[in-house]
Amino acid sequence: MKTLRDVKVGETATVRKIHGSGALKRRIMDMGITKGTEIYVRKVAPLGDPIEIRIRGYELSIRKEDADILEME
Repeated sequence: MKTLRDVKVGETATVRKIHGSGALKRRIMDMGITKGTEIYVRKVAPLGDPIEIRIRGYELSIRKEDADILEME
């Protein structure tokens, strides 16, 4: 299973499935990350956390632990 954490800087991937449940899944979906959405990985912080992405025309920073619940195509 490829997660958002596995996507390299400069690559674009599509969300296949959001794992997890409850408040965490709801928060991710409220940020606009839903099934079928394309995500472009802009950059990763020097220590790897957070990951800066571009989604639906805006920039977003997401923690590695949150990126692990996003299964990508």
